[in-house]
Amino acid sequence: MTIPDYVQTIIARLEKAGFEAYIVGGCVRDLLMEKKPKDWDITTNARPEQMLKVFPEGKYENEFGTVLIPAKRIEKQKPNGTLSSESDPVAEVTTYRSERGYSDRRHPDKVIFEDKLEKDLERRDFTVNALALNLNKAGLKGSGGSYEIIDLFGGRKDIEKKVVRAVGEPADRFKEDALRMMRGIRFASQLGFAIEPKTERAIVKLAGSIKFIANERIRDELKKILESDRAYEGIALLHDTKLLQYIMPELLIGVDVKQDRHHVYTVFRHNLLSLKYCPSRDWRVRMAALLHDIGKPKTKKIINGVATFYNHEYAGERITRKILARLKFSNEDTEKITNLVRHHMFYYNVDEVTAASVRRLIRKVGKENLKDLIDLRIADRLGSGVPKAKPYKLRHLEYMMEKVQNDPVSVRDLKLNGDRMIAELGFEPGPKMGAVLDVLLMEVIEDPALNEPEYLDRRARELKEEELAELRKKAREAIEEKREEDDRKMKEEYWVK
Repeated sequence: MTIPDYVQTIIARLEKAGFEAYIVGGCVRDLLMEKKPKDWDITTNARPEQMLKVFPEGKYENEFGTVLIPAKRIEKQKPNGTLSSESDPVAEVTTYRSERGYSDRRHPDKVIFEDKLEKDLERRDFTVNALALNLNKAGLKGSGGSYEIIDLFGGRKDIEKKVVRAVGEPADRFKEDALRMMRGIRFASQLGFAIEPKTERAIVKLAGSIKFIANERIRDELKKILESDRAYEGIALLHDTKLLQYIMPELLIGVDVKQDRHHVYTVFRHNLLSLKYCPSRDWRVRMAALLHDIGKPKTKKIINGVATFYNHEYAGERITRKILARLKFSNEDTEKITNLVRHHMFYYNVDEVTAASVRRLIRKVGKENLKDLIDLRIADRLGSGVPKAKPYKLRHLEYMMEKVQNDPVSVRDLKLNGDRMIAELGFEPGPKMGAVLDVLLMEVIEDPALNEPEYLDRRARELKEEELAELRKKAREAIEEKREEDDRKMKEEYWVK
């Protein structure tokens, strides 16, 4: 084990002042699993005001007994002290405590500072997190030195067995804080563990109490599950433990919705498997894979004996946006995910698709989303039971995207801007300028050779004489004409006549 110098220094100073101090929680679990801890937590019998006397540089701005101590300040107090971390870590040092009453199913009504470590450990959520490490007076240097693991609830055995088990009676832990149910599934996803059966039964029984938890907290746990190496297993566990029906009930509408043709799974199973096979590690792309066909149940129709789901990508975009708003995801993340859901049905046939259609696709989804869109298509294919992840036409699309990546796909790419339109072409600032630029862009997307100042200036003067409504109609007709053409081909591709 390697313990950072600043952690050892904090413990040594507390012990020198006559207090107990232990490394505690998930960082001890990570050390035992030979993983690098992300955070270092220390617990002590010193009260917050006593800690501040030992560490005047610390901050205490909460009611839970946690003092924040900046590591860099600690290291600078040592001769030639340096920090190996690239950032400026902050150590959390917390007084032993127990908690009473959880009327809101999330926060304790009363925090009681304790004198014994045992009281602090027994309030924790899971056995693998209820571990403490006692350094000897010399501390740990590299892998030398001695240490003692305090394990009152069998956490080390559970690590060996790879199970997540609640401390004490599971139902009591989850009644204290309903978010612990999602945290348990998140730990299982991150660590590659199973949920211990009694703990899992308690989650199933109390799943409904998750509705007492703020959506922001649920969002954070859901994001961590999607970021883990076992995101598919995590979402499947949310479903098996009945939590998913309270978090994303829209997904469950597809549980019994059957599909035809190349789809061998129900809509829900397909969405789940698309997440499983998503090649991207970006949680937003994984979320899009999970939700990409969520609009199918609302759009299912039987035509000539065949199930069709025409326009399900647009319905899916609306449903996805509603889910992400409810869970308080940021606008930026929401736009990214809904963009992918809306455009996951893009049509691409090597013999028919032109460079212009690829430029239109780039214009719709954004250059920054192209790789993610292909990853989503791969997830969609593999989640349908198709054995080949990336057929020739997807590889050809990647080639075409590379080929046209420097072609104009937005107004910013035109060799004509508003300043010159005003200064040299006699335009007045206003919506007409934007409409003219939209028409020019449609022309240039079809033929990039037209993106030259001489042509654009001449064409802009011609368009300047037209009415604003007519200009907008031209731009809209150009867009709608191509969309209808793409939609027709997409219908044929997906058996929607």
